[in-house]
Amino acid sequence: MRIVFMGSPDFAIPSLEKLHQSDHEIVSVVSNVDKRRGRRAKPSPTAVKKKALELDLPVIGVEELDDSDFYDKLKALNADLFVVVAFRILPPEILDLPEKGSINLHASLLPKYRGAAPIHWAIMNGEEKTGCTVFFLDEKVDTGNIIEQRETDIGPNETTGDLYKRLKKMGSKLLIDAVDQIEQDSYELQQQDHDKATPAPKLFTEDCKIDFSETAERVHNKIRGLSPFPTAWAMLDDLKFNMYRSEVGLSNDLAPGRLQMHNDDLIVGCKDGAVVLKKVQLQGKKRMSGKDFMNGYTGHGMLH
Repeated sequence: MRIVFMGSPDFAIPSLEKLHQSDHEIVSVVSNVDKRRGRRAKPSPTAVKKKALELDLPVIGVEELDDSDFYDKLKALNADLFVVVAFRILPPEILDLPEKGSINLHASLLPKYRGAAPIHWAIMNGEEKTGCTVFFLDEKVDTGNIIEQRETDIGPNETTGDLYKRLKKMGSKLLIDAVDQIEQDSYELQQQDHDKATPAPKLFTEDCKIDFSETAERVHNKIRGLSPFPTAWAMLDDLKFNMYRSEVGLSNDLAPGRLQMHNDDLIVGCKDGAVVLKKVQLQGKKRMSGKDFMNGYTGHGMLH
């Protein structure tokens, strides 16, 4: 089939590579326009555009998806299928262009965790399982009919970064299976149960502040769900204190937010026990183990 691939972040790269290695033809790659990643930096390409150029694939950079010039370029490609991985919400007139439709790879077991941050929210909510879903796109976000779905366990201390690496590879294999089924018209669609839908909206800095009056399990899930980005944080001696890796610790009578060393571990009190802080970073310092941090710390030891 003639395929247009759409994506921007590195989550989409394994899928692009697998499609490139397949019998299908990628007639173009669509990605966001080059942007400055720092104040003085030159505009740089997205991870997907960079990989597409390495693979010698033609690229269309797009800023406004409702641009008539963009529509005309896509129409001229005469694609059989649009494949979308970690991109933006496409206008209905674009979704309708390819003969066989437009499909999307999403990093959750839809209808759970519809939205921009499905991996983060699954871990933050303490889910023990998640997965990937390939589905046909329609006008609403993540609501279309499912072609294929695959499940995987979430480890008790696994972070969003850990799971992201696994799901982008797992998802690429699922995507190729789905694309092959579409070519052969051999798929069976499954409608989503919209009553079971849960949201996974984009996360902002204010969403990432840790409340130590919550249970140790809830605090731990939030820390690992926000790691490595956008990052769980609290204030310590008027400085921002980031937390990247943690474990649920033994119960104790520490006040919520109180830091203490215990058997070479840095622990922090919560509502019903403690969390072990394995990897932390105080504003202006390097990221380090909790033990190394406490070795040089002389402050009040209260997170808030």
